[in-house]
Amino acid sequence: MSKNCVARASEIKKLIVGIGGMTNGGKSTLSQSLHQQIPNSCVIAQDSYFKDESEVPEDSHGFKQYDLLDALHMDTMMSDVDSWRRDPVQYLRQRSLKPSDEQLFVLIVEGFLIFNYRPLNLLFDKRYFMEIPYDVCKRRRSLRVYNPPDPPGYFDGHVWPMYLKNRIEMEDSTPGIVFLDGQKPKEELLSGVRDDVFKEIERLRDWKAFVC
Repeated sequence: MSKNCVARASEIKKLIVGIGGMTNGGKSTLSQSLHQQIPNSCVIAQDSYFKDESEVPEDSHGFKQYDLLDALHMDTMMSDVDSWRRDPVQYLRQRSLKPSDEQLFVLIVEGFLIFNYRPLNLLFDKRYFMEIPYDVCKRRRSLRVYNPPDPPGYFDGHVWPMYLKNRIEMEDSTPGIVFLDGQKPKEELLSGVRDDVFKEIERLRDWKAFVC
C-alpha cells in the first residue's frame, strides 16, 4: 500500500444516523438500544433542547406550542452536533464515554422534528422514522407524565394536528426516509435498523481499507 493509501486509511470516518418519529413512537428506546450495540457511538436527543415553558407561545386555545421548531434551542443542538463532527473522540470523552481504537464513530440523533430542520437534516447518512396509529399514540401519551402536564384536549387540539402538519412538511422535503412500524416488537425493530447501520459501517471500513 502506498503512503497516500496509508494516510487515507487512518482518517477518522463518521456516520450520522437520524431516528425520527411521532410522540411516544419508540424513537428514544430504539436510539438507546442502538447506542448500546454500536461501538464509538453516542446519542443526541432533541427533547433535551426544549426552551423554558415561559418562552413557548400559546395558540388561541391556550395550548403551549411545543410541537414547533421555535419551541426548541436548535442553535444549541446544532452546536453540539458540530462539536461531535469536529472531534468525536473528545466529544465522547467529555461525556464519560470511552472511545475504542477504531477510527470510526457513529452519532445517533433522535427527535420528533429532526427531519424538519434543514441544517440538521442535511447531515444525516441514514434516516429512520417511527410511526404508530392515532389510537395507539393517544393511549401511550396518556400514560406518560410530562412537565408541564398535558392539559385536557391537548392531544387532539395540538399534538396530533401538528404531527400531521410536520409530517407532510418532512415528506415533501426529505426523500429516502425508512418508515418503521412502532408497534412491532422492540427486538425486531432494533435488529432491522442495527443490521442496516452495520452494513453502512462495513462499507466505510472497506473504503478505509482500499481507497488510494
